[in-house]
Amino acid sequence: MQATLYNTQNDLAENVRGKAAALLNQHLADILDLQSQTKQAHWNVKGPSFIALHELFDEVASELEEFADEIAERAVELGGAAFGTARVAAAKSRLPEYPLDIVSGRDHVVALSAVLAKFGKSARAAIDTAGNFGDMDTADLFTEVSRGVDKLLWKVEAHVQAKE
Repeated sequence: MQATLYNTQNDLAENVRGKAAALLNQHLADILDLQSQTKQAHWNVKGPSFIALHELFDEVASELEEFADEIAERAVELGGAAFGTARVAAAKSRLPEYPLDIVSGRDHVVALSAVLAKFGKSARAAIDTAGNFGDMDTADLFTEVSRGVDKLLWKVEAHVQAKE
């Protein structure tokens, strides 16, 4: 989607900046989709754990929004553009569709855990990818995102891990 890079005095080679911008935009599409799936769970959760999950899902969505902003801004810092519209995210996301017919807290926790884990795995792979083409700052950003998503996954999964 990135035709050309904007002029910048950033000293990373143009081909490195282009690869990084493309990698960042792929993850931007994924994380925007993940954020909207989280809001889907937030709006539609029902059951005895409603308020706890409703608030947790909102917290998760807010943190994902912060990560999305960091990812988008890094692409622009490198002379690229950030492609973060809902239509781009829908067309480019690699995450599975979120089930629209679930309502129970447990079902939302299971569904949201699966997409958080998939995104976390992708963010970890992006650490190596960015490092391999020579952009250690982008690799560092993906380390931060990966660590944060792992923490969010822990908070969500905790709701189904105990035997009651």
